Amino acid sequence: MEPTTAMPDLIDQLRGCGITPTKQRITIADVLFQKKQHVSADQLLEIVRREDATVSRATVYNTLNLFLNKKLIKALIIDKSKVVYDTNTSIHHHIYNVETGELTDVSPEDLGLSELPQLPSGFEVEGTDVVIRVRRTHST
Repeated sequence: MEPTTAMPDLIDQLRGCGITPTKQRITIADVLFQKKQHVSADQLLEIVRREDATVSRATVYNTLNLFLNKKLIKALIIDKSKVVYDTNTSIHHHIYNVETGELTDVSPEDLGLSELPQLPSGFEVEGTDVVIRVRRTHST
């Protein structure tokens, strides 16, 4: 789903993905798909509640899981306690600034990953997610 701000188009896009466009889902989708972004569930909840204070944490999590299952977004596990949702579903990787929390998209062509290891018998690649963690160098 490409970012959009036209509400009728957004509703049609949700329906086209087999999603019933409830008021809360529309609000969440509108916030998510306004631009390509990386956002945690708590960040999304905070933004969505500015639009509709009645949206619950459970509704945000359930909607994110629904959008994940429909492949409208990707989940990016930064570490065991931090998951962000990426509205850019094209194949790409990330640079993560561990000091600021900023995530930057990296094109696969810019990474230089030419081969994958031998896969176990009976398995195929579903996807590859590379997160390059960086921090500012400290001069001595």
